[in-house]
Amino acid sequence: MLVEGPFSGNRSLTSKTLTADLLVVGGGMAGICAAITAARQGMEVVLVQDRPVLGGNASSEIRLWILGATSSMGNNNRWAREGGVIDEILLENQYRNPEGNALILDTVLLEKVTQETNITLLLNTAVNGCEKEGDNRIAAALAFCSQNSTQYRLEAPLFVDASGDGILGYLSGAAYRIGAESREEFDEAFAPEKAYGELLGHSLYFHSKDSGKPVQFIPPAFANTDLPSLPRFHTFNLHDRGCRLWWVEYGGRMDTIHDTETIKWELWRIIYGIWHHIKNSGEYLDMETHTLEWVGMIPGKRESRRFEGDYMLSQRDVVEQRTHPDRVSYGGWALDLHPADGIYGELPGCTQWHAKGVYGIPFRCLYSRNIENLFLAGRIISASHVAFGSSRVMATCAHNAQAVGMAAALCKERHLLPRDLLEEELMEKLQQRLMGMGQYLPGMPLRDTDNLAKTASVSVSSTFSLQQLPADAGWKALDSSMAQLLPLEKGRIPVFTFVVKAKKASRLVVRLLHSSLPGNFTPDRQLAEKEFPVSKGEQELTVDFGLLLDASAYYFIAFEANPLVKLGISQLRLSGLLTVFNRVNLDVAKGSRQEPPEGLGVDTFDFWLPERRPGGQNLAIACNPQVQVYRPENLFNGTFRPTTQTNAWVTDPKDPEPTLTFSWPEQQKIRKIVLWFDTDFDHPLESTLRGHDERVMPFCVREFRLFDEIGTLLYQEADNHQSRYEIVFGSTVTIKKLVLQLQHPGKNVPAGLFGIGVYES
Repeated sequence: MLVEGPFSGNRSLTSKTLTADLLVVGGGMAGICAAITAARQGMEVVLVQDRPVLGGNASSEIRLWILGATSSMGNNNRWAREGGVIDEILLENQYRNPEGNALILDTVLLEKVTQETNITLLLNTAVNGCEKEGDNRIAAALAFCSQNSTQYRLEAPLFVDASGDGILGYLSGAAYRIGAESREEFDEAFAPEKAYGELLGHSLYFHSKDSGKPVQFIPPAFANTDLPSLPRFHTFNLHDRGCRLWWVEYGGRMDTIHDTETIKWELWRIIYGIWHHIKNSGEYLDMETHTLEWVGMIPGKRESRRFEGDYMLSQRDVVEQRTHPDRVSYGGWALDLHPADGIYGELPGCTQWHAKGVYGIPFRCLYSRNIENLFLAGRIISASHVAFGSSRVMATCAHNAQAVGMAAALCKERHLLPRDLLEEELMEKLQQRLMGMGQYLPGMPLRDTDNLAKTASVSVSSTFSLQQLPADAGWKALDSSMAQLLPLEKGRIPVFTFVVKAKKASRLVVRLLHSSLPGNFTPDRQLAEKEFPVSKGEQELTVDFGLLLDASAYYFIAFEANPLVKLGISQLRLSGLLTVFNRVNLDVAKGSRQEPPEGLGVDTFDFWLPERRPGGQNLAIACNPQVQVYRPENLFNGTFRPTTQTNAWVTDPKDPEPTLTFSWPEQQKIRKIVLWFDTDFDHPLESTLRGHDERVMPFCVREFRLFDEIGTLLYQEADNHQSRYEIVFGSTVTIKKLVLQLQHPGKNVPAGLFGIGVYES
């Protein structure tokens, strides 16, 4: 029992001082990925989160799905899902939680962080002060935990602000901006003529559930029950309920930091008004038995402060896909800006303009220009208001933050500050280390010179040659233009044969399309066009474009829409092969062709989009001569997803035991093996709400075994679902031969591999 008598002064709170190599402020997806990346490089990390759960906008408190460059398969960014830690998290969530339950995602995130012994996690702890050494360096952050009534002094030589509103950057005096720059500052045609302070607003979401019996709803007194009077009411789609109602947005004309509570109350008024309308207007009879299960308690924020680095990303960086020598990440979401009036305005909920492909994000955007030991992560990175419209989404924020975590580790090892890493040799080391841990940097391969597999003699049990994909999956109607995306080599193009079925005699137009920029998948160049007569019934169609291709790249064999014609499709699914359609994804675009107003500084082009499985089969096709797209040497080119080629080795589907064998003339001492599998980087893996049919991506090899030269089993796995699989032996293994046996992922999916690394340590 504790009894304490009257005290004449003021009592003090319990205080603790924690010292680490790196302090990360903010436990959203950016802070999580920065902390995990740094911790895995041996740094002692304190991760401070002011909420009871991790994940920020992705958490069960807000329930927004994680997206990035894939744009929910709604743009032309093929195989663009972010790599590294964020990919690991999304794949783990997919495996455990294909239904998209936000509470399960919470557990995945908490597990990932707490499994890292180098991370000290402080939940419910808000940074509210800063101590500095001189004008330009942070010495410590001060924080308070409301749950244990403890004040913290958090000391570190390096700091990451991933807090969303940039609380540490603000307190430390880092240069920042709020609002939109003028058109002339960064030569941005999408920007306003004059700088202004209107922002993207906040959103709240809700869930309902079917109770199985009629449920009455009486709205609270504060609900806005006059929704039909809103200017945008006629555009509402209340059949698309709950957390998909991202457009329930408000606050863009207010202070999105200090007025957040006021904004939240107005959003509550709107949400309960929407539910009142659904339940009591008589227009939604199917909702009679539904009850309101959950309404967000805190709003999802989009925009507040943006901090200044040594470079500010701008519209031209995004649209022109500029190449930066210090690129450490990339983006691919649209330039996505929202009207400041939100739900109370007459304008559409957003204006989205896509680039033709992904764009690089330079390291100079990821640290403060005046606080020399402060990294920037999340939505607060150094970008103009217009470019922020693209870089602000969670998977992009997480990918940037992984670069920050690795940069912090390099700074610790070399006793450097963030800006020092711009030196060419150090930047290359940062980029290579990022790629070695799974980070993807477009146009840049991993050069792992210490990979012993590159010094071995390599033999394979089989290699798939693209000679024929059988017509064994039925027919696909040409209700929209459709293309088979194929990687072809420089030189004479093969002759292709397709299977066609027509309702009656017609004519079919076939085009050969290509991207004007290597690595893009926007087919803005037409190389050839042929028109063929087709008769009623089934027939083969032979297409000979008769061209010499000037580059090895992906090409589109595109069939013009014709409602009278169907094309034969194949059950066989292969890494780096897919069909695309000239269609629209209304979640991220207004039509199948992007046609911006003149003078906006954005390109006009067609969208060619894949179908989600179980759709998306390849066309039945025969190639003469056969196309070699899966050579074993692809395993050593340092690129672990399709780009300008498949970059994969794929076995013959009839191979009973797909095997890869490495032989050395001398004994090798190995400690680590890294395998790079195909987890379909074209799939966005939305983290919550949507739900997915698959727990594991169908191309991913789940079962494999490793043997030495005498058949000793070194390692086996029966349930892999990750892109990058690292094996570290307890002690050094001495071998002259390494045998990797794979199991085919499925009856119609042959085993394949993007890369293998064998290392001494």
